[in-house]
Amino acid sequence: MKMKSIYITILLFAFVPKMFSQEVLSLEDAVKIALENNYEIRISKNDLSIDKTNATIGNSGMLPKVAANVIDNNSIQNTTQTRSDGTTATLDNAKNNSLTYGVGLDWTVFDGLRMFARYDQLKVLQKLGEAELKLTIITKISDVTSTYYDLVQQQQQLSAMDTTIVISNQRVQLAQNRYTIGKASKLEVLNAQVDLNTDTTMYLRQKELYANTKTLLNQILARDAKTDFKVIETITVDEKLLLAELTTLAEKQNPQLEAQVLNKRIAELQLKQIKSDRYPVVRLNSAYNFTESESSLGFIAQSSGKGLNYGFTATLNLFDGFNQRRNEKVAKLLVDNTTIAIAQQNQQLQTTLLTSFQTYLTNLELTKLEQRNEAIAKQNLDITLEKFRIGTVPTIEFRTAQLNYINAKVRNSNAQFQAKLSEIALKELAGNLSL
Repeated sequence: MKMKSIYITILLFAFVPKMFSQEVLSLEDAVKIALENNYEIRISKNDLSIDKTNATIGNSGMLPKVAANVIDNNSIQNTTQTRSDGTTATLDNAKNNSLTYGVGLDWTVFDGLRMFARYDQLKVLQKLGEAELKLTIITKISDVTSTYYDLVQQQQQLSAMDTTIVISNQRVQLAQNRYTIGKASKLEVLNAQVDLNTDTTMYLRQKELYANTKTLLNQILARDAKTDFKVIETITVDEKLLLAELTTLAEKQNPQLEAQVLNKRIAELQLKQIKSDRYPVVRLNSAYNFTESESSLGFIAQSSGKGLNYGFTATLNLFDGFNQRRNEKVAKLLVDNTTIAIAQQNQQLQTTLLTSFQTYLTNLELTKLEQRNEAIAKQNLDITLEKFRIGTVPTIEFRTAQLNYINAKVRNSNAQFQAKLSEIALKELAGNLSL
């Protein structure tokens, strides 16, 4: 039995994570890697680049269009011509061709100010892209931070379980020694061994969860899933958050609320563009062309010319089956919907802030309670362990003290983690999640 206990001890050390030989990944480095590598952030950055590229006066229709044109027409015909003097001329396979080439300009100089509204809309779409990128970045920072501190608390729990395994192993040794000298029964040794095996099983399950969570963080960081690392050992919670300050920040910089405000502006500019259809559209056009033509039959066998053409066109919609009125009505309703969406988003933001802040306060109180509870459980375990060594307390009482201690450490670690999650959620809502 003694050799078996030694074997279990060696086995446990083999299973202990290689945390002390691994490089420590700081939260700052994790966020930096995510900002550089995360796929969603990279896609969102490209989307913003597209919006910036589209926000030009040329895309809005303010600039003229200049095009080079070449028109070449050829024909082969059997032709008969009757002249005014009554004579006729006939030619089979008569060839005719004409060639026109030049440069033309087409410029819309007035369209009811639609082009200006379109340009403003493109610039607002760029701002919307910036808000969406900000939302993506804040969301990913939140994901990285939450997963990171999840690893911290799991690492703490692994350490706590490692401690209880050491204690359980000591208990097996004590039971074995007492059994050897005849002061304990075989049942006491077996019970100690079963409890040690139970603690080992819990440790291995926790170790599996820890490894899987590291893989998840590597996925968020968009790097090799097998990259090994360890995290810091403590969780520090910001206990100075104030609801009034968070509310003020959220009203100014919450990206989701900002996006709704921008959507309203986009809808207003869309309405402005639709209203422009009530006004005339004026276009200037000009061209400088060269022409050449040849004819096998006729008074003119060959001709050529060059010169400037210019003019303008103006169109005004007088009646389109009441579509203009319908389009304006729909556009106004869309503006009303964006106004409602802003109010809805603002109310949802206020509600979420209030409930999240209350959860934050509760979690802060729980961290203090669990810290005190862990200290009491540790003191109780130390006293019980000393009494167990001298044989003045039964095994079940010692096991109860041991489990109370490990549970207190786990609850304390979890309370700190939940408080940190509350802090992260509040800062994310306020659009102020940073390092």
